[in-house]
Parts: sequence; structure tokens; C-alpha cells
Amino acid sequence: MDVFDELLRGVRGKGAVFGRSVLWPPWSLRFTDGPYLTLCVPLRGAGWIVPENGEARRVALGDTAIVRGPAPFRFTDDPPDDPPDDPPDGTATERATGVREVHWGEEAPGAAVDRDLELSGSTVLLAAAYDVREQVPRRLLRALPPVLVISDEQDCSPMWDYLETQSGAGRPGDQTVLDRLLDWLLVCTLRDWFDRPEAEPPGWYSALGDEVAGPALRAIHENPAHPWTTAELASVAGVSRTTFAKRFTELVGNGPVAYLAEWRMTLAADLLTRPELTVAAVARRVGYADAFGFSAAFKRLRGESPSTFRQEPAASSATSPASATAPATASAATATPRVPDRAVPAG
Repeated sequence: MDVFDELLRGVRGKGAVFGRSVLWPPWSLRFTDGPYLTLCVPLRGAGWIVPENGEARRVALGDTAIVRGPAPFRFTDDPPDDPPDDPPDGTATERATGVREVHWGEEAPGAAVDRDLELSGSTVLLAAAYDVREQVPRRLLRALPPVLVISDEQDCSPMWDYLETQSGAGRPGDQTVLDRLLDWLLVCTLRDWFDRPEAEPPGWYSALGDEVAGPALRAIHENPAHPWTTAELASVAGVSRTTFAKRFTELVGNGPVAYLAEWRMTLAADLLTRPELTVAAVARRVGYADAFGFSAAFKRLRGESPSTFRQEPAASSATSPASATAPATASAATATPRVPDRAVPAG
């Protein structure tokens, strides 16, 4: 089993999750809705991502950036000393009106732009919001830095051209095509990041490549309901029980039985968001013979009972149609008063 694939399988775009902004300098977009992840892809030009707390990162054509929420951040140009040039239609007065708001899935003021005018914008940004509520992918994604930027080292410039063409084409199925393309970019960017020396993935992720701990971790993920013991997992790894327990604990940070319990409770937290499953049914799916033992383990590891967890708003909405990707509120980006030009989002 590919554990990376398992962790990110549920992180997918599902409609009304992207905004396309055409920008003339000086400009600044402020993202305030706090989705768990925001994917930023310049289709033309470049800009700077400025997190609320952290170092600004430049993002140019050929780069893909991921911003970890929920803290607000800005996507802005490097302000020139000279006054901004007017776009070719001479709408300087209209562009000086100040704050503009961009809404996911809604047509913002100025969205209907002449194609020739749109092509004159020095920067085009495609952004997608992923409101990841599931606990399984969060096990990996919580290790991300506030902002990461991955440069395209394989010369995929035709993909960027295709993204720009598709995002404004107005053809049947455009939303689905864009969702899948953005999903592809997100997963590839994450995979490239975690392969880099500067990444700091959790111990269990790094241990997947170990010849001792790796086979045991994959066995646990393939069949979490199995009543694994340390001795049985050592047999899977092909080493003695003592050698296995020592190596596993050194790499992962806790013992194999404790890791199994934590993984089961992570799976259970997502299963509890499904109203058709009883607590007893969830217990059986993660390896417990009855609801009582499962409830005790869940409360011990997560600090609340399964019934209490199920009643929380975040848990009850985790499987709603838009929850995997749409921001919690309507507004996804707000143009600050520094924007005297037109910022054009795609509805």
C-alpha cells in the first residue's frame, strides 16, 4: 500500500474552489477565510506571499506555492517607486476605487473583462482553497511550514499554459478539469516537498523507507483492524522482537502498539463523521470487539468520548459536499486598499 496515497486520497477539489485574478501593479490580495491549505499558481508574472507570521516568499511562473492556514496571508507585488501604468482601456479612475473583494464561486465586480484587456495584465494568479477537515491527511499536512514554494524543475511550462487556457475557456466540464489539474499540482508539490532535505516530516513518514520499521508500518496501514502484537510485527519486519521494538521506537517516536492505537483513533475520528455508522460499527472497523473498549480508548487518546466528538460542528460537517475544499465562509480573498487597479477573479 502507498501510504502517501492513502493519506491524501480525500484531499480533492470539488467545485467552486478556485479563483483566477488578473492583476496590474501595484496590487495586493489578502486571503482571510483561513482554509487549511491554499494552493497558489502564477499563470503569468510573479508576486510575493506574505504570511501573517513568517518570511515573505517570492512565487514566479513555474512555481507552485502552498500556504498552510488558517492564518491570513497576502499575495502582493514588489511595489515599484513609479506610479502604476494604466491598463490599455484607460480605466484609471475605476481602478483607483480601493478595496475589492473576491468570493469563491461568485462573480465579483469587474469579473466580466474584455479578453484583450485581460491579456494585458502583468500577473495572473490561480488559487485554490482546500479546507481539509479529515484527520487522516492532517497527520501529514500539519508538518508543513507556513509557506512552501516548489520550483518546476522538469520544465512543465505547457501545463501552466494549459491551466490558463482552461481557466477561462468556458467549455463544458471546465470545473472538473481544473479541479483535477489543481489536485495533481497539489499532490505533486507535496510529494516533492517531503522529499527535500529541508522538509521536516513526522517520524513515521520517514520511517516508511526503513527496512525494519517500514514493512511493519505498511502492514498496520493495510489492516488496522488486525490485532497486531509487537512479536507479530517483528516477524513481518524479519527481525527479533527486541531489535524491532527498539528500531521502531527510535524512528517513529513511540512503540508499535501505541502507534497502532493512534492510527486506529485517527481513522475512527473520520468514520465518526458518517452518520450512517453507529459507534459500535466504527469500533469494529478499527479493530475493537465492542463499543465500550473502543470508547474508552478513544477518550483516553483524544480527550473526549466518540459521542461527544460526533456532536461537534467540525465533525458533523466533515463529509458535507464542499467541506473537502471550500472555505468556511464566502469570502476567500480581499484586495487591500493598496489596489488601485482591477483584480479580476473567475466566478
